[in-house]
Amino acid sequence: MEDTTTLSVTKPIRCIVKLGGAAITCKNDLEKINEENVEIVSSQLREAMITGSSSRKVLGMDWSKRPGKSGISCDADDFEDQNLDSSSFVVVHGAGSFGHFQASKSGVHKGGLNKPLVKAGFVATRISVTTLNLEIVRALAREGIPSIGMSPFSCGWTTSERNMASADLSMVAQAINSGFVPVLHGDAVLDDLQGCTILSGDVIIRHLAAYLKPEYVVFLTDVLGVYDRPPSEPNAVLLREIAVSEDGSWSVVKPTLEDMKKQESSQSDIPKGDYKSFAVRSTYVFYSLPAVETTVAAHDTTGGMATKISEAALIAKLGIDVYIVKAATTHSSRALSGEVKGALPEDWLGTVIRFVGKGNRNC
Repeated sequence: MEDTTTLSVTKPIRCIVKLGGAAITCKNDLEKINEENVEIVSSQLREAMITGSSSRKVLGMDWSKRPGKSGISCDADDFEDQNLDSSSFVVVHGAGSFGHFQASKSGVHKGGLNKPLVKAGFVATRISVTTLNLEIVRALAREGIPSIGMSPFSCGWTTSERNMASADLSMVAQAINSGFVPVLHGDAVLDDLQGCTILSGDVIIRHLAAYLKPEYVVFLTDVLGVYDRPPSEPNAVLLREIAVSEDGSWSVVKPTLEDMKKQESSQSDIPKGDYKSFAVRSTYVFYSLPAVETTVAAHDTTGGMATKISEAALIAKLGIDVYIVKAATTHSSRALSGEVKGALPEDWLGTVIRFVGKGNRNC
C-alpha cells in the first residue's frame, strides 16, 4: 500500500476510538441517530481527553443554529485565558443506519462506476455518511472538543480490489499537530480495479493505528464485548480477554477453557465443542461454542463484527491493546480514560484483545 504522508505527528497519540454504527445510530431506523448514546459518549470523551474537565464549564464550539433552538449560543468572553489543550485522540465512526442502505441498494461495494445506478448510489452513500459525520462532529464540539470532520474520499484514500491502496494522512497529522481531534468515518471511495467500493471504519482504524501508534484503541459497540455466540442467545459467554499470536491466530484467555467446559457441561441443549481447536485464525470465524459467532445485518456492506474482530487482531499484533466495550456505559468511560490498561479489573465488562509474543502465551 502506498502511504503518501509527508508530515509527521509531533504529539503522541493516546487513543484511537471507533464509534460503532450500531451504537451511535438506530440501526433498524433509516438515518436516525441514537442521540442519547451520542451525547453520553461525547461527554465521556471530553472527560477522557481534557484533564479536570468534569469540574469546569463546558465551552461549546457548535455555533450553528440547531432545529428546535431559538438562537446560537456563543459567549466569546468564556474563551479568554482558557487552556483547551488535551491529550491527543482520534475518532472514527461507523455508518450504522446511514450509508449502508444506499450502498447495498446500488451495489457500490461491488464496484462498477460505469453503471448509472452505482454512480448514483456512490453519491447517495457519501451524502448519507457525511451527514452523520457532521452530526458527530457537532456533538463532540458541543462538549468543547475541537473536532474536525475528515472524509477518506476527500483526503484521497483509495483501494485496489477493496484493499487499501493509498492513504494520505498529511491532513490528519496536521490537524493533530494543530490541536484538533480528527473525526473520520467509513466512506465510499474509488478503487483502482473495480471502480469504487466501501472503506469501512474498522479498516481505517487499523491503518491509523499502524501509522500513529496510539497507547490503546477502543471500539464502542452496542453490546458488552465479544461473545462466543450472538449475545441475544441464552447462555452467551462474554470473552473478556483474547490473545493474538505472531502467526495471526487468536485464543481466549478469560474465561479459561476450564470455565467454558463447566458452562458447556451445564447446558445440555448446546452441542459439545472441541476445545483443542480453540485458537482461531483471525481471517475466519467459526460458528460453534469454542469460537466466536458473528452476525451481519442484511444491508451491512462492511462485514459487521467479523471485520471488527479481524481488524482488532491485526491492531493487537502491532503491540497495541484493543478494548471492545458497550458505548455509553461506565465500562466505556473506564476504557476511554485508560483506567483498565494492564490487568483487567474484575468489575469491568468488555473484551480486550492483546498481542502475546512467542514463548509468552498463557492460554
